[in-house]
Amino acid sequence: MMNDWPRLPVDYGDVLLRAAESLFRTFEDSSAGTLIVDRDARIVWMNERYAARFGFADPQQAVGLDCEAVIPHSLMREVVSTGQPILLDIMETGREPLVVTRLPLKNEAGETVGAIGFALFDQLKTLTPIFSRYVQLQQQLLATQRSLAQARRAKYTFASFVGTSPASLETKRQARRAAQVDSPVLLLGETGTGKELLAHAIHAASARALQPLVTVNVAAIPDALLETEFFGAAPGAYTGADRKGRVGKFELADRGTLFLDEIGDMPLPLQGKLLRVLQDKEFEPVGSNRIVRADVRIIAATSADLPALVAAGRFRADLYYRLNVLTIHAPPLRERASDIAALVYATLEELAAQHGRAAHCELTDDALRMLCAYPWPGNVRELRNTLERALMLSDRSVIDARALAPFLGPSRAQLDGMPSAQAVAESEAGAAPAASAVSYADALAAWERQFLADALAACNGKVVDAAARVGIGRATFYKKLAALGIDW
Repeated sequence: MMNDWPRLPVDYGDVLLRAAESLFRTFEDSSAGTLIVDRDARIVWMNERYAARFGFADPQQAVGLDCEAVIPHSLMREVVSTGQPILLDIMETGREPLVVTRLPLKNEAGETVGAIGFALFDQLKTLTPIFSRYVQLQQQLLATQRSLAQARRAKYTFASFVGTSPASLETKRQARRAAQVDSPVLLLGETGTGKELLAHAIHAASARALQPLVTVNVAAIPDALLETEFFGAAPGAYTGADRKGRVGKFELADRGTLFLDEIGDMPLPLQGKLLRVLQDKEFEPVGSNRIVRADVRIIAATSADLPALVAAGRFRADLYYRLNVLTIHAPPLRERASDIAALVYATLEELAAQHGRAAHCELTDDALRMLCAYPWPGNVRELRNTLERALMLSDRSVIDARALAPFLGPSRAQLDGMPSAQAVAESEAGAAPAASAVSYADALAAWERQFLADALAACNGKVVDAAARVGIGRATFYKKLAALGIDW
């Protein structure tokens, strides 16, 4: 633009003046009324149509009067005072309402010296297409919000936690108590014990039940992206960032519950930022100076030994104490063996509803006894997986112990020195299995070592794929490999 100045006509100021006059005449001719006030909001000019609307036969009769004395609901004084325009406002009058636009008038020094107002429409029906479109967009927005709210509702209740064993009843008692207060909840337990189900049930029974339940699996997100996932990012905050910005999970969960799964895998730098949000209930999105307040109830879960991580310096003690207000232990399935039969039947009903007639089958008594005798190191998740595989791959509508044994075969169930599922099936048929000379803990560790090694082999040594295959977090998978001495 600076290079264009030499080519401008000598009477550039006159051209600007003529352009302004032409623009004014266009607005004045097409509008239902025009008004100009000075820096004191006194009328200095008013066209005849506008004057007649407010009872003046001659516009000069209104000159010098305060704008409010002529137009009771005028906001021209506000425009003069703030120097800011008010666009497309609806102003009530003694007759029909008017759609008006008000603009400040400024001198060369940028000082507001007055204001000009245009009554664009004197009949709101002229704007019917615009209002109709606005209403349509509002309805679409509300429908989208309802859909998102439904998607973020709790999927489970306490009735979903099947079991009447003492361990199950105590867990549900503690969880119901946690639902009655707003303190943080820490869910501890092995993988597959139902920690996520408990988190949903607590939210569903809490005062926040009608608000969002937002879940973040800490172990499933790369460390570099976790801060953005939690707190969001301003537009263009970093290379590759969304130009429109990103809303974080804390903001999405405002007034609701944020469920942090595998909290033990959270990087140390992010732990400090999480602690600040829990204390101050506010945060700044990545790349922004904007303070966002968030009223969020935290439920965290982990299968890790948090006190051991604190002792090792891998988890902040102050964050642990902030989260460890209401601690609930989800018992492993081997500690509530009396619930297995009920879980089996509940899972079979769920699978039948999910897959239809293809998943309908019956279990014989010997098959049920075998399921109840199995230690289930993968807990409820492994039980469901086993039943679903048996239903999908079996050609029979009745499954007995011999038919079920392959789904608990050596790669899944045969622990070093422990009877395999096949041996259990043979025992049900009358053959006595050999006695085991090893401890339960050693046998369980041996099974887990074989289970993870098989998963790695099936995924060609890719840890991320293997972790997803067995249903545990990537970081947790790495820790188990190291603890069990598995090379990859």
